[in-house]
Amino acid sequence: MDTENPTSQPLVAIACGGTGGHLFPGLAVARTLTERGCAVSLLVSPKEVDQQALGDPAGLAVEVLPAVGLTGFGYFAFLRGFWRSYRQVCRLFHRHPPAAVLAMGGFTSAPPVHAGKKFGAATFLHDSNTIPGRANRWLARFVHQAFVGFPSAGARLRHPRVLHVGTPVRPEFASGDPGAFRQRLGLRSDREVLLIMGGSQGASGINDVCLRMLPQWKTRLARWQFLHLTGARDLERVRFAYHQHGLTAAVHPFLRDMPAALGAASFAISRAGGSSLAELAAMRCPVILIPYPAAADNHQYFNARAFADAGAAFLLEQREATPERLGALVLELADQPDTRARMADAIHRWHQPTAAAQMTEAMLTLMSNLHGLKFPELPVSADKTDEKRLMFA
Repeated sequence: MDTENPTSQPLVAIACGGTGGHLFPGLAVARTLTERGCAVSLLVSPKEVDQQALGDPAGLAVEVLPAVGLTGFGYFAFLRGFWRSYRQVCRLFHRHPPAAVLAMGGFTSAPPVHAGKKFGAATFLHDSNTIPGRANRWLARFVHQAFVGFPSAGARLRHPRVLHVGTPVRPEFASGDPGAFRQRLGLRSDREVLLIMGGSQGASGINDVCLRMLPQWKTRLARWQFLHLTGARDLERVRFAYHQHGLTAAVHPFLRDMPAALGAASFAISRAGGSSLAELAAMRCPVILIPYPAAADNHQYFNARAFADAGAAFLLEQREATPERLGALVLELADQPDTRARMADAIHRWHQPTAAAQMTEAMLTLMSNLHGLKFPELPVSADKTDEKRLMFA
């Protein structure tokens, strides 16, 4: 999977492993960087989710680093993992020193940032949530520039150079004809779709309550189709349950073609990670958000709260997600197309299509200042308003 980076191009290492919420925004930034003349190396973890989500990252080098995590008070295990990863990334950077290192979140990003500083790289981080994670709060003191997905996250990082850009999404996330997206997934183009997803690794809590609702859906949503992304652990029992109730359902453990899934959906039930919310916003997909209750600092709840307060989503906490409560929200959206349309407009206002470009321009500016590098200019057709927003601040 690895490819050689041309030595004539400045290298940017993007540490984005561990979850799809780190990897997918990293891929979006990688594309804009390559368009501006950089070579990009993705630093990922050995977790299966990284390997599933990557597919074939054409033109990008990929390096697998040991996973680094801090659970509870397991500081010795964390230090061992950190040291192993740090030594490996130092060997990589010795062969090809990076001009910049970008951390997309999680403790797997920490060794590359520290190794990058050793090699004189410009260092950056991005956090996609309302409350930055522990790793990013710690890393913020070591980077030159921080980017955030929500304005409220900036103060929590306590960094003098924070730029609110939103969360990058890949250009494939562009709304279009729902029927065409449904056909792409093997679904009927003329029937509404309820999408159920729990993030890149699934969500048993969401799976459980939805299975308890199947008798109701068989009666009230008989003509609907269901696209259910379960995670690997729950695949067979969920697939069997839909079959047992005679419902039309496409059940997958994981789906790489998330633009089609979101584009096909009339509305969705989802967790509330920052990357998932950015993709929902890009695709104008109304959503019932059930935040993951064990997320660090309960950040998914506060992400969901921000969307719900703006009329962009319904919020239902996991402990309240009974078949009765969730069922009422599902039927409200299923029966009221006008409500879905209003929510689609509200959620799309959270979409920030220039996020990856803003990050790229800020990174190139500092790389130029530190290393004297020159990069191709923006296309002449670039919107002048966007050019002002892209200025390094």
